[in-house]
Amino acid sequence: MEKRLFYWIALLSAIYLTGCKPSSGVADIQTRMRKEVVKNVKDSVIPFWMDNAVAPGDGFYGAVLRDGTPVADAPRGGVLNARILWSFSAAYRMFGDESYLRLANRSQRYFMDTFIDKVNGGVYWLVNPDGAVLNASKYTYAMTYAIYGLAEHYLATGNEESLQTAISLYRILEEKGREPLHDGYVESFTEDWKQQDKYDNNAPKTMNAHLHVLEAYTLLYQCWKDDGLRERLKSCVDLFMNRIYDPVRKHFNLFFDNEWNSLVEMDSYGHDVEAGWLLCEAARTLEDQNLIKQTNQLALDVTRACLAEGMSDKGYMIYEKKGNRKTKHASWWGQVETMIACINAWQISGDETWLQSADTVWTFVKNNMVDREYGEWYSDCYDGEPKKDAPKVSMWRCPYHTVRLGVEVNNRLK
Repeated sequence: MEKRLFYWIALLSAIYLTGCKPSSGVADIQTRMRKEVVKNVKDSVIPFWMDNAVAPGDGFYGAVLRDGTPVADAPRGGVLNARILWSFSAAYRMFGDESYLRLANRSQRYFMDTFIDKVNGGVYWLVNPDGAVLNASKYTYAMTYAIYGLAEHYLATGNEESLQTAISLYRILEEKGREPLHDGYVESFTEDWKQQDKYDNNAPKTMNAHLHVLEAYTLLYQCWKDDGLRERLKSCVDLFMNRIYDPVRKHFNLFFDNEWNSLVEMDSYGHDVEAGWLLCEAARTLEDQNLIKQTNQLALDVTRACLAEGMSDKGYMIYEKKGNRKTKHASWWGQVETMIACINAWQISGDETWLQSADTVWTFVKNNMVDREYGEWYSDCYDGEPKKDAPKVSMWRCPYHTVRLGVEVNNRLK
């Protein structure tokens, strides 16, 4: 907790170093937004998952409809369950509610017993509700979320099993998943870690997988000050800044061959802004002052470009641009990451317009994405209208983005 508090103090000091004391209007936004976001997460988001996602016996349902009706026979994903583990662990570490701790420990036990491949190492992608393995393929994406969730559980509880399992998964990913010639991590493998024949977009490397390597290694390094992990985290930051980032467009490329040639002309605004603030977090965790300056500037550039190109006139961040075509719907997670990125930019620069931008997005979310009937948020909005038939829990629909919003806003807007 002391380490996390140090980060926010250092960030907030930037405002005063620039000579820009927050105006009374911005102070009002700070107070109101922090109160509203935390209340929404604690009173609406987390209760939905506690009341509706917990399955009888053990584990969590693989799908739950908007009104809380479970789909009992839905397969259960390793990524979803690792994100649930992270969410309840982070919520307990932040807010101290014992009911969060009980579910954090439940999710840790279920994840350890169900999703860890004890023969080949790594994490299963998909299982049946009875625990039978449906898809044993090894995905870097699932590995990183497992590390992330287990590291957070360790920070919240001191559970040594969680830390040691996270470390073992890190070592397996480095041994099996890392591409040795050009660095970086291959997207996916067979059950026993052989190369796949096909990849999405014919891309063995993706920005998204590396984003979550960055995220997981940053948190693991907060638990375990290993020199080798430190070097790998620095290498991941370097890959983002020198291989994945396009400094001309101010966006991150998304799909690559092994030699880091970009394969698809596409911008994902939510991933862009998320990567910006996570790079800042990595640099602060490494306590590298030169890297902090570089990542701060990159985060400002990327967030500015995304706001200029991706913000709807209704106040939300659109999903993506592929070629010259923009998909104009709003995803729940994209709004979360935009808010955190804008608050991060405000803390870096002291420019109050960033915080106002975060509040603009939050106002859209309050008015259009919060489900006031059944709790939680709608997953998507189209031209401001929520898609009401989408499930609240699925393989890709999780509590981690919204819970993280509560944690980050609570810390950063104190």
